[in-house]
Amino acid sequence: MRNAVVERATKETDISIEINLDGKGNYDINTPIPFLNHMLNLFSFHGLIDLKIKATGDIEVDYHHLMEDLGITLGDTIKKALSDKRGIKRYGEATIPMDESLVQVVIDLSGRPYLAYKVEPLRGTLGGLEVSLFEDFFRALSNHAMMNLHIAVNYGRDLHHIFEAMFKAFAMALREAVSIDAHKAKGLPTTKGRL
Repeated sequence: MRNAVVERATKETDISIEINLDGKGNYDINTPIPFLNHMLNLFSFHGLIDLKIKATGDIEVDYHHLMEDLGITLGDTIKKALSDKRGIKRYGEATIPMDESLVQVVIDLSGRPYLAYKVEPLRGTLGGLEVSLFEDFFRALSNHAMMNLHIAVNYGRDLHHIFEAMFKAFAMALREAVSIDAHKAKGLPTTKGRL
């Protein structure tokens, strides 16, 4: 079982995350941001990743600290659960529709963090959450998981649909990237000998 627990406490946030990459999509998400809880539930369910998150933060100031620190902690947890990455497929891709919206996510678990976030400047809030903060969340996650992450919104109108498609696509792409390749079960998916 590829699982991990990571805790992160600062003067701004207090976060605990448990993950099982070989799970069944069970989740227990508890943050003070209801729309984010909804997105993380979708990520867990569609990625078949068991996920437990308990997080608090200074949301009376802004949602930014908690969003970024959740990205940091989730990235650290994914990286820890992957360990040395032996046998993984490494690459994953998914294009997911949600009604009028279409989002593509491509992942390389290369050990080289990079976020390409091709999302037209979207303005607006969902349940009080400024949607621009999702870029900060995914950048922090990418940096700490050591993941090359490309997110592209092909088109969409409804903000809820766009971000729901994004989290489902992220889940499916990560599910593929972390899956074990039977042909490389004992080796690393690289010619360099190290990821």
